[in-house]
Amino acid sequence: MLVTTATRRIATPPGAPGAEVQGWLNDTWVPNWRSFQYFVLYRLLLGSLALLALLFPGDWNLRLNMMPSLLTFSLVGAHLVCTAGGLALARFWQQHFNFQLSFQVIVDIVVLAALMLIAGGVSSGFGLILLISLAAASLVGQGRLVLLYAALATLAALVSQTLGVFLLDFEQSGLVQAGFISAGYFATAILARLLGQRVMVNEDLARRRGIALNNQIRINQRVVERMQDGVLIVTRDGEIVRHNPMAMRLLGLPPSGGNLAVHAPTLGAALTHWLAGSSNDSVLLSGVGNAELGARFESTASSDGEVLVFIEDVGRIKEQAKQLKLAALGRLTASIAHEIRNPLSAISHASELLREERRGDLYERLLRIIGDNTARLDRIVGDVLELGRQKQAQVEVISLREFLGNFAVDLLSNENLPPTTIALDLPAGLVICFDRSHLHQVLWNLVGNALRHSTRGSAAVRVQAISAAGQGWVELHVIDDGPGVPPELRDQVFEPFFTTHTLGTGLGLFIARELCVANGGALTLKADAGGGHFIVSGRSDSCPLPVASDARAAS
Repeated sequence: MLVTTATRRIATPPGAPGAEVQGWLNDTWVPNWRSFQYFVLYRLLLGSLALLALLFPGDWNLRLNMMPSLLTFSLVGAHLVCTAGGLALARFWQQHFNFQLSFQVIVDIVVLAALMLIAGGVSSGFGLILLISLAAASLVGQGRLVLLYAALATLAALVSQTLGVFLLDFEQSGLVQAGFISAGYFATAILARLLGQRVMVNEDLARRRGIALNNQIRINQRVVERMQDGVLIVTRDGEIVRHNPMAMRLLGLPPSGGNLAVHAPTLGAALTHWLAGSSNDSVLLSGVGNAELGARFESTASSDGEVLVFIEDVGRIKEQAKQLKLAALGRLTASIAHEIRNPLSAISHASELLREERRGDLYERLLRIIGDNTARLDRIVGDVLELGRQKQAQVEVISLREFLGNFAVDLLSNENLPPTTIALDLPAGLVICFDRSHLHQVLWNLVGNALRHSTRGSAAVRVQAISAAGQGWVELHVIDDGPGVPPELRDQVFEPFFTTHTLGTGLGLFIARELCVANGGALTLKADAGGGHFIVSGRSDSCPLPVASDARAAS
């Protein structure tokens, strides 16, 4: 389209018509060389047809009264040369737009006015050809120049017709026709310019809206990519149209997509059930590594009826809720620990003083109950405060045979058990990258629990070290000969404040797992084991950077 478009960001034009709109258009107008090239190409085609009419005269060009002569050949040839030169300039030298456009329009006016004089005036039809060129130039040009072109065309038409009347015996009625055509020049120029302005405004509005839409699409795409939840767009047949990286990681999807029934059968079956009219918009499923996931379906207003599927990491949400709970509890206990421990100390001291009087067995039993519960309360407060007091792990390379040998002696001495109660299977040379105090606390909790649930006979508890060859990991297996963890409780043993022991706080295993994570390792419970079987994993080839646990960060 032969229009001029703005190429820079501009304000929306005022709603009121008139000088303000015209000023806005003049301020925002910039040349459109492509449209100008189309205009010059049209004129080159028109000049070529005129040359053919001169070279091959016949009945088809009698209406124009354009007979071959030296003058007509000269005019048409000059027009072709100027037009071809203008096309080359518009293509390779895009400067001085108004000058190039004005020059081409003036060439048209001069040549067509001369041909109109030669061909018999306005009745020859050249006036209408000039009208078309003027309309095209008005679409391309700027406001005031358009009126100048119309004025020049009017002047040329009137002068040509007047000279024809006085010099070539044209009919005087042709002056009236020239006047009407002149009025048409102005009307066409103004209407074409208004149309060009309207198209320019609409194109600029469409351009700015396109830029805004593209920016919004980019922002939305980045938001979806960075979401902690997975997002899928699937067809009603289960074909994955698009998914974000989190969905690919949670469900193990290939980058190219695929079908839900193939890559996530549970989710595909849930989608089919939902499309069939199920009122349940969400479903629980397992993802990569048996991660607990939740899927939620949402219909869209697209013409293809695509479905949005949101995948949530339920395990992460539970972990966040747990850490928030611990953070709140840590702040609470930190604020009241002093008020709790002072009365506990007073109660404990008072019970010790009363114990010295020795008034009988019943008296001793009551004092023992007071002492045991006082110690339990003090241990609960200490364990809760430990969640916020854990320091950053100072990881070092620890020889397992030496460390566990000393550890077993200390623990058995504290429990008054024979040395054969704990069996150590520690190959020589095995090391682990761990904070020494953290490892001692983890094993004290695990081995202490194992002793409590074991038979306390010979080799009732076994501590075995296994190296993962070629992977840089070492595993410490703590195994007891007790009844083990019931299947229905295995998902809860690492939950804070969960305990099956009457004197337990329910924080030992949770703190142990947090310490393992802080040292770049892990603590897991082996499923389907005959007795209790916990596994501590840690690096053995290179010490990892310390990892701050969420519990400590939250506290």
